[in-house]
Amino acid sequence: MHAVIMAGGKGTRLRPYTTALPKPLVPIGDSHAILEVVLHQLSAYGFTSATLAINHLGQLIRAFVGDGSRWGIEIDYVEECVPLSTIGPLFGMRDRLPEHFLVMNGDVLTDLDYSDLLHTHAMSKAPLTVATARRTVHIDFGVLDVDDESIVGFREKPNLDYRVSMGVYGLSRSTIEPYPEGLAFGFDQLVLELLEQGRCPASYRFEGYWLDIGRPDDYDEANQSFESLRPLLLPALRRARV
Repeated sequence: MHAVIMAGGKGTRLRPYTTALPKPLVPIGDSHAILEVVLHQLSAYGFTSATLAINHLGQLIRAFVGDGSRWGIEIDYVEECVPLSTIGPLFGMRDRLPEHFLVMNGDVLTDLDYSDLLHTHAMSKAPLTVATARRTVHIDFGVLDVDDESIVGFREKPNLDYRVSMGVYGLSRSTIEPYPEGLAFGFDQLVLELLEQGRCPASYRFEGYWLDIGRPDDYDEANQSFESLRPLLLPALRRARV
């Protein structure tokens, strides 16, 4: 199994932590960088190869990860000369990708079974499978349902539930075949185009632990709760070392 890890972002929202380090290398707890946890988990779930798409401070990621041998994963790299967003880097590596592969952000902390997601995607025949988590948003106002000029419903300070993308996907090479190399293209654009074509992506519902470390508050939360995360994350790390 093959994974593509998007590790080229500047991590602007996580400054000042990302001033000197790329976001995938910021430390979690005392012992691990985020990317190190991801590579341990991928190895534990049976992935044998991965491509890292790098840009901002990419030389630090190369120096840290190397050829991937310490995780038992064969690592290669694609370096963006210009930012290509979240899907665009894939267009230039099509020839080296299998028909079905995993794509994920390099700053995701989760106990998701990546191999099951990829297997589910391959069996579904969907053009794209998105790992989704449930999030609840509390609205601090009375919400009105309005039809024309009439109020037809009212909810006092409701909680609204949504399925959100976790930044982890199963993708097929045939899905990205039409797009030219060098095109800056985002995940949102891909989803909208697939919907316009009537080719609905699939949702892989996940109810476990997930944290997208995109803001200082998220990063602080990850560090503060790392000890409690060990039962979720470290079993995968132990399997990876066997």
